[in-house]
Amino acid sequence: MQDSRTPAVSMRNITKTFGTIVANNKVDLDIYKGEILSLLGENGSGKTTLMNMLSGIYYPDDGEILIDGKPVQISSPKDAYDYGIGMIHQHFKLVNIFSAAQNIILGMESDQGVKNTRFGKLDIERASKRIREICDLYGFDVDPDQKVYDMSVSQKQTVEIVKVLYRGADILILDEPTAVLTPQETEKLFNVLRNMKADGKTVIIITHKLHEVEAISDRVAILRKGEYIGDLITSETNAQEMTNMMVGREVKLNIERPEPKDVKPRIRVKDLTVRSEDGILKLDNVSFTANTGEVLGIAGISGCGQKELLEAIAGLQPIEKGEVLYVEDDGSETNLVGMDPLEIDKKGVSLAFVPEDRLGMGLVANMNLADNMMLRSFRRKGSIAGFTDRKTPRDLAEKVVEELEVVTPGIETPVRRLSGGNVQKVLVGREIAMNPTVLMSAYAVRGLDINASYTIYDLINRQKERGVAVIFVGEDLDVLLELSDRILVLCGGKVSGIVDGRTADKNSVGLLMTKVGGDAVG
Repeated sequence: MQDSRTPAVSMRNITKTFGTIVANNKVDLDIYKGEILSLLGENGSGKTTLMNMLSGIYYPDDGEILIDGKPVQISSPKDAYDYGIGMIHQHFKLVNIFSAAQNIILGMESDQGVKNTRFGKLDIERASKRIREICDLYGFDVDPDQKVYDMSVSQKQTVEIVKVLYRGADILILDEPTAVLTPQETEKLFNVLRNMKADGKTVIIITHKLHEVEAISDRVAILRKGEYIGDLITSETNAQEMTNMMVGREVKLNIERPEPKDVKPRIRVKDLTVRSEDGILKLDNVSFTANTGEVLGIAGISGCGQKELLEAIAGLQPIEKGEVLYVEDDGSETNLVGMDPLEIDKKGVSLAFVPEDRLGMGLVANMNLADNMMLRSFRRKGSIAGFTDRKTPRDLAEKVVEELEVVTPGIETPVRRLSGGNVQKVLVGREIAMNPTVLMSAYAVRGLDINASYTIYDLINRQKERGVAVIFVGEDLDVLLELSDRILVLCGGKVSGIVDGRTADKNSVGLLMTKVGGDAVG
């Protein structure tokens, strides 16, 4: 797309490699003053690497960066700030025991107005006044005196943004800024970004969420496999066109949701209470039923007990009190509390669990694909007098590689050499192949590209049609609302509501994610 405006920033022929991996290959990108630009691409497309070079984290192997048409050298974040460029990363860089104001001015020089020239001490009062002025201008809600350890995730993100603005940035880069925000927090952030744009600031959002691109950006630039594909005016395009450019071929974007059939209870959880090793309450009297032939989605802000819930059902988490009842087809019940996964399996209860920590809990990094398949089957029939059946796991590994399009040199390749998305495919494929009666999944599509994500959604629906009770923890509310028959919402370790996936809306679920019994949390 041709643009007659003069770019505020131009990146020309930018190339960056890490060993044999080409992260960015001869990328050309123009960024204009007073626009909100979405940098769109699948996981691993080079979006963050490209912006890390603009913000001084990395240095390009080849190519040049121009500011207002003049070549510049950006070798550090300080250089980037000198040119008015600041980046807010996915993982916040804040000191927990410091206040918002202390974090915002941390590392600044005395000539930047943060020290009392008479006594050489930090002038927190003057800094706090400036912070409040920035907040009033753009619509932020920050208490300069509040400690970081008392803040919610969205408040921490706000401090990071104000920190960049305090240092004089006119170009702000936000890396996946909505990944851990509720819909209400996301809309609040977008309103602030619109205010910044109105003030002449330039905002770049790194994302792979198409609905957010459509909601906030003026223009979208698309990367694929480290290369620049093109840019589009957001108001003149649609999700399908953007997806096709991201993937390089046409991808079907709708998630099927077959009607549940022959629904009956499979797992009953009653008054489940779980504490961490440190004694912190993670689940507080949680009760629900997971039914056969149904997808039960689990929604909640990160860290609200999702991980502990699945691990407790799977026998991997000590339970303080409560019951986890497995309901047989004849209605008889078995309490799984106190059993480890092996004991649960010996009882004939077929649970499959795709954990959040793929290589810590799901797979063994140094073992190859076939041996990782065997981890789930070596105790089963087919092994004779201490000898394991190696053919069946190898056949399964070949099948998973073919059906889920796992990118690997072969099934003898150690899992640690695969990308995160391919590791996830191996794990999901193995668990589904066990023909479970209950399938539990934590963030099954995290790190996967769009095409692979929709393949996983299809596999989940096929399990549902087989009569499997599926418990699906997700972080994308749009997907949860499309895929789930019912959605259980966790807030602060408590159940704040269970809603119908077909009739619930994003805002109502978002409110439940932050409130229990009408009281706001965090």
